[in-house]
Amino acid sequence: MDKVYLLLGTNEGNREKNLATATTLLENNCGKILESSSLYETEAWGLKEQNAFLNQAIAIETSLPPLELLLVLKKLEKEVGRKETIKWGPRVIDMDILFYGHEIVDEEDLKIPHPFIAERKFTLVCLNEIAGDLVHPVLKKAIQDLLQECKDESEVKKVATQ
Repeated sequence: MDKVYLLLGTNEGNREKNLATATTLLENNCGKILESSSLYETEAWGLKEQNAFLNQAIAIETSLPPLELLLVLKKLEKEVGRKETIKWGPRVIDMDILFYGHEIVDEEDLKIPHPFIAERKFTLVCLNEIAGDLVHPVLKKAIQDLLQECKDESEVKKVATQ
């Protein structure tokens, strides 16, 4: 079993319900949820002109290999109601693999660690709550240090504790 860190995000529909549904589907299809961060309301990143997101970091224990996990996550996103849109556009749910144990994956459809971790304050804030001491296997820095160094000045506001 591997410990995997995911980031969930939603900015369409009932955002709290979308995250709750996604979390249930994750537990039923991917593995045991070990930890969940609080919910954070965050400015959109990449494509700014859209509704704010609710984001949450989740740690799961899974036996699914990385590419298989990605396929299951894409299937679960569709179950929650995600439709294909423009890159970084609005979505009912987004489930990103941030870390998969200490593995480094560089496939056409999957990059682990997630390539934008160090650039996204919302990702680092959520992840720091549950894994601040986790060391990025490529950058060789702890999440808490990456958060302190992050130049992203987007607003990230805690809205609820799971």
